[in-house]
Amino acid sequence: MVNALHNSILSGMRVVEVSAFVAAPSGGMTLAQMGAEVIRIDPPSGGLDAKRWPVKQYGKGQNFSLFWAGLNKHKKSVSIDFTKPEGKELAQELITSPGKDSGILLTNMPPRGWLDFDKLKAKRADLIQLTVQGDRHGGSAVDYTLNPRLGLPYLTGPANFDGAVNHVLPAWDLITGQMAALGILAADRFRTRNGSGQHVKLPLEDVALAVMCNLGFVAEAEQGIERPRAGNDLFGAFGRDFLTKDGARVMVVGLTFKQWKNLVTACDLQDKVDQLEEQLGKNFKLEGDRFESREDIAQLFSQVIAARSFAEIAALFEQHGVCWGKYQTVKEMVESDPSCSTENPMFSKVEQPGFGTTLSPATPLNFETGRLNAEPAPVLGQHTESVLLDQLNLSSSELGRLVDAGLVMIGKRPVIPLSL
Repeated sequence: MVNALHNSILSGMRVVEVSAFVAAPSGGMTLAQMGAEVIRIDPPSGGLDAKRWPVKQYGKGQNFSLFWAGLNKHKKSVSIDFTKPEGKELAQELITSPGKDSGILLTNMPPRGWLDFDKLKAKRADLIQLTVQGDRHGGSAVDYTLNPRLGLPYLTGPANFDGAVNHVLPAWDLITGQMAALGILAADRFRTRNGSGQHVKLPLEDVALAVMCNLGFVAEAEQGIERPRAGNDLFGAFGRDFLTKDGARVMVVGLTFKQWKNLVTACDLQDKVDQLEEQLGKNFKLEGDRFESREDIAQLFSQVIAARSFAEIAALFEQHGVCWGKYQTVKEMVESDPSCSTENPMFSKVEQPGFGTTLSPATPLNFETGRLNAEPAPVLGQHTESVLLDQLNLSSSELGRLVDAGLVMIGKRPVIPLSL
């Protein structure tokens, strides 16, 4: 891993972030983990996510947001009261401060008032601003409102269930966050070549709709097909969950023909599979035929897997290169899965102010030049002093006046009882 920022992929890039929720903060964190200097601007009271669950309680009425810390690793924090005119002006000066690789704003706040692109552009002509929106009109939208419109809650859940089943993973937020990082890098490359900044708008709604098209959901519906629920079955091929003799649950996948062959070989079912294929008049080399025959196929594999312990099945599957996974809770993963530990070089133990030592990831991108060590999220206002002095060239007396006037806050590490 790389310790010095100047050795990282995005060293020298400076991004100012004004954001909440998932998409924009995850986009900023993606850039920060690759070495960009990402500076959050938050009000002294904390942003919208300051106390969002999950939290750790460390005193009466005092919560530390694990959500906020998880999405703001590697960043700097500047605390400015932008509800006041002088605070707005100060924040704008930070966003538009000079420098070849600066003048970049990432936000999901409405681009009006002090975040209005034209006002900021008047201060810096080559400004890049990427605004994450809910819908393309600037209205509000989140995963939990988009998914019902996309039909996904009627594809999720047991095959015989008639109600709606929401998904707990904010897929559109996460994809949008990565696209936000990509959009900034693309706009910055364009500025490097042409000298022009721009306002990039990225609607969460459009990201979701594009993915639904790209994966064939829309084209399928255009043909008049209403896809039914498939429960835990892999749509379009063979894959489903099975119970072992000792009650462990495993997911096995035969998506590609190689995966299918490895699964059949591991379970020593080639003869029975050939007989079933002939009986049903199907060709199991074809993914669709395996999907249509999934109930009959599953009976064969269920007999094999149910007769063996998890340890036996795991050894068998690993020996034959089966594509499979074990069902486990998040707690079980944290307690026993070596991939979610410091055995995985992406992870290290980091001292997170306000919480304690916690497992933290670096970027999943493993560059040949190395990757930065994992860093904690900042304390609110932790970098107010250094950023304003160094990047806006304020004097100590000017900074003191801003602090005394309540326009900025210099953060301090929260005091948490050792017993917690």
